Amino acid sequence: MTLRHFITTQDFSRAEIDALLEQAAAFKRSPRGQQLAGKSIALMFFNPSMRTRTSFELGAFHLGGHAIVLSPGKDAWPIEFDVGSVMDGDTEEHIAEVARVLSRYVDLIAVRAFPKFQDWAVDRQDTVIKAFAQYATVPVINMLTAGHHPCQALADLMTLREAFGELEGLTVAYVGDGNNVARSLAVLGALAGVTVRVAAPDGYQLEPVAGAVLTDDPRAAADGADAVYTDVWVSMSDDPETAAQRREALASYRLDDALLDAAAPTAIALHCLPAHPGEEITAEVLYGRRQRIWDQAENRRHAQKALLELLVTPA
Repeated sequence: MTLRHFITTQDFSRAEIDALLEQAAAFKRSPRGQQLAGKSIALMFFNPSMRTRTSFELGAFHLGGHAIVLSPGKDAWPIEFDVGSVMDGDTEEHIAEVARVLSRYVDLIAVRAFPKFQDWAVDRQDTVIKAFAQYATVPVINMLTAGHHPCQALADLMTLREAFGELEGLTVAYVGDGNNVARSLAVLGALAGVTVRVAAPDGYQLEPVAGAVLTDDPRAAADGADAVYTDVWVSMSDDPETAAQRREALASYRLDDALLDAAAPTAIALHCLPAHPGEEITAEVLYGRRQRIWDQAENRRHAQKALLELLVTPA
């Protein structure tokens, strides 16, 4: 069996992504099966979760698999990630041990780890997920990290495919903070033939990503777009000391009816959730007739099931 990880999607081909989306659509039509019968997955949550945990845990269950949820520092030992650490602090186990042992127990390991906000240069390296991938001998899935949110991007493309029939030639405008969601959307969008325009103010813009169009003008990004997408400006993973500053900087990037009107007549609104109505998106758009946000949330489960099946299937 060839070991494959799902960390950023950058090492997946267009054909593989298309096949994943086809299988995800099939799972949506027929949600239950035995593709994961006898298989197990360790879900490692370093931070709280609702949609990610539920969609992965139920996804495994619906395909006959078994998910074990572990929260290091709560119901599992705290993990040390520094190489050569003498382990004289709060941590009890080193990642080199944890990944190797879990690999003897389960068929997949999935990891969700927010940044610590002590040093962004360190946080953005996604050392936690990379360490699991380095030491594990089973496939590792990135459920969410500071740098990337590839499982969300899969669900985004699935939702766009449902709405418009095909992906090639579509344009998505992402407005707000150029964060992990924007990054994965831009990376996977380029692979699937989708143009992603990211509108963000200086200091919050995404770094250049092949195929992505970067601007500081939200209306220019939305102009004629097939979908307008946003994410929270301030979340539980953000540094609370900068919350007011972030809200002020991003205030003109709100997804409202006027911005959606600047897009194509058939444009849809997207949001990865959780949302803060009245901040990054208005309640009128969030709960309105032009959004596909609840389909987008549901599609996390179907897309992840396709991913789980792919990674446990011998190459």
